[in-house]
Amino acid sequence: MSSQLSISGLPMEERNLHLTFDAGQILLNDHRMVLMHTHAMGALRKELMDTLGHDRARGVLTRMGYASGAKDADLARKLLPESNDEDLLLMGPRLHTLEGVVHVKPIKIDIDIRQRHFYGEFLWENSHEASEHLKLFGIHPEPVCWTQIGYASGYTSEIMGRFIAYREVECHAKGDKHCRIIGKPIEEWEDADEERRHYRPDPMAEQLLALQDEVSHLRDSLQEQTGIGDMVGSSQAFKDACDMLRKVAESHVTVLLLGETGVGKEMFARALHSISPQEKNPFVAINCTTIPEELIESELFGVEKGAYTGALQSRPGRFERAHGGTLFLDEVGDLSMNAQAKLLRVLQEGEIERVGDTRTRKVDVRVIAATNVDLQEAVAEGRFRSDLYYRLNIYPVIIPPLRERKDDIELLVVRFLEKYTARHGKRVSGVTEPALQSLYDYNWPGNIRELENMIERGVIIVPNGQAIDLKDLFPCLNMSKDAPSIMPTNPQEPLPLDSLVAQVLDQSGSMEAVETLILESAVEKANGNLSQAARLLGMTRPQLAYRLKKRDGD
Repeated sequence: MSSQLSISGLPMEERNLHLTFDAGQILLNDHRMVLMHTHAMGALRKELMDTLGHDRARGVLTRMGYASGAKDADLARKLLPESNDEDLLLMGPRLHTLEGVVHVKPIKIDIDIRQRHFYGEFLWENSHEASEHLKLFGIHPEPVCWTQIGYASGYTSEIMGRFIAYREVECHAKGDKHCRIIGKPIEEWEDADEERRHYRPDPMAEQLLALQDEVSHLRDSLQEQTGIGDMVGSSQAFKDACDMLRKVAESHVTVLLLGETGVGKEMFARALHSISPQEKNPFVAINCTTIPEELIESELFGVEKGAYTGALQSRPGRFERAHGGTLFLDEVGDLSMNAQAKLLRVLQEGEIERVGDTRTRKVDVRVIAATNVDLQEAVAEGRFRSDLYYRLNIYPVIIPPLRERKDDIELLVVRFLEKYTARHGKRVSGVTEPALQSLYDYNWPGNIRELENMIERGVIIVPNGQAIDLKDLFPCLNMSKDAPSIMPTNPQEPLPLDSLVAQVLDQSGSMEAVETLILESAVEKANGNLSQAARLLGMTRPQLAYRLKKRDGD
């Protein structure tokens, strides 16, 4: 079944314009149309605003309206091939009204298509776009009938054969009684580029691809910067240690990690496992100092039922559990001499013997050992087997203490903030500048473990939304013992720090002048070498360069 609806109110020569409803299609002449709820258009507007932001949403809706207007202009040319310029132009407002978008009243029209001259001013009543925007967002400081503006520009530009841009000078959505628009060639508008940008295609897909490339490059650069595994750092000492791990990753050789307590030896061991061929197999760690001496052998090599009182069942040791993967022996320097002998056999023969058992079992395990003990000294004192030392020391890797990689402190702080705000369900805005500076100035006897504990304590202490301050990091710590000392002019007659400060105050010296003098003196003493000067002052090279640059700028 089909029916036709004639359009009243049009001049006689336009009476052939009609709507045809047939088989789920609405045709305006031979152009298919779709009726939509204004609520749906409002929902689309809101989603565009929420996902793309105000400016991009405006551009999308303006270009959508422009395409619709240009299509209606093409239709109008076919319907009115003999009409004069003004009637051809006014068909656009009539179609816009017919389509239920807005009621259009011409105020002033000056048009000459042949001469490509145009000026138009129109009043809009009952703008559906303004009404929907008001419902969704309330009064807006700027005009919001973007789709309708695009339609008017598209229709008129197609008729005139040149770009005609309209501006909405009054809008119901910003509190005006009606909406009012003015159109003229784009070049005649001030800030014409402001108009043009809403009509230019926005290659969001290309920008997303470019953004993906940037993210990929950033990820690559971060991987170069942050090393391997879950570790972060950009200092040269950290990079050197990571390079040593990469070089040995593909081999099965035993690795010995050397470094002070708290430098993150287990993190380095896990990182090495993660880039090795064994990464999908078990990583098993044991701290040799936490296991009683009488149990260390059973923990490492396993135990058979009845081997000793309390051995109620047989169980595998750490070597068997790590079969095919990696076993990390932390604080290996504290192993008993008997355990050392059995460990040496495993490394040499690749087999273990459970406590209380007489048969051997083959194991395929990559061993990573770690210690903060001077093993050479322990060998000399008879506390560590020399043959085991040489077996472990095939590939030593020195893990630098935090005081030698202070350039990494800020990266570590960010990582620990992410970790502990998530763990404790807190929102922390960061670390204050004085607190961060104190972290750079501190000597870090406890290394990274101490820094991690400080950040966790700070996250727990500070209220939601606030930054961690100096008092949150060092509630009980006297910083002065680790602060850089200031040497007197005559090293033979050292002055206490408080006496030096008193002299400066007596001479009415400003902090800026004193700091400038100290910085310049350090650079001069280091013969212009900023890295050496920074070490003299107990700070990093970037910190020194920043302070010097700031003073030059001032």
